[in-house]
Amino acid sequence: MDNQEKTTMQEMSFETAMEKLEHIVEQLESGDVPLEQAIELFQEGMGLSGLCARKLEQVERKIEVLSEQNGELKRQPFPAEEAGDRIE
Repeated sequence: MDNQEKTTMQEMSFETAMEKLEHIVEQLESGDVPLEQAIELFQEGMGLSGLCARKLEQVERKIEVLSEQNGELKRQPFPAEEAGDRIE
């Protein structure tokens, strides 16, 4: 995968990435794909899977969670793992 493909993949929406991933899975499950193409599809699928996981983590960080403090439920931001992972 070249840099242009990586950039395009990073700009892809979660929904689009999931649709592409589902299509790849269908192709691989059919068993009608030559070995070389299956390897390429698998690699693309792994990239899409990672992209979806990262996008879900970003959304998770934006979600407010309710936590109980002194018997009261209070809203607080979802704790970020690292300061460098902020979503803008």
